[in-house]
Amino acid sequence: MSNPDKTAVPERRVTCPSCGELSLYSPANPFRPFCCERCKQMDLGAWASEGFRMPAEAAPQDAEYGDPRQQEH
Repeated sequence: MSNPDKTAVPERRVTCPSCGELSLYSPANPFRPFCCERCKQMDLGAWASEGFRMPAEAAPQDAEYGDPRQQEH
């Protein structure tokens, strides 16, 4: 009689943040949550080139010289 492995976890699939394809989210996928090395490198490149930035309305008022857009030249 064979006993099923009670520690086995069903495969989990997630959406790749880069291309949108399904990706295996487990230790078997070294690029998780990405589907492949290419997607992982593209994401890293976007971070390195500051492609991912939060929009800002104005510079913080507590900066050393305040908001540069409100400075008189």
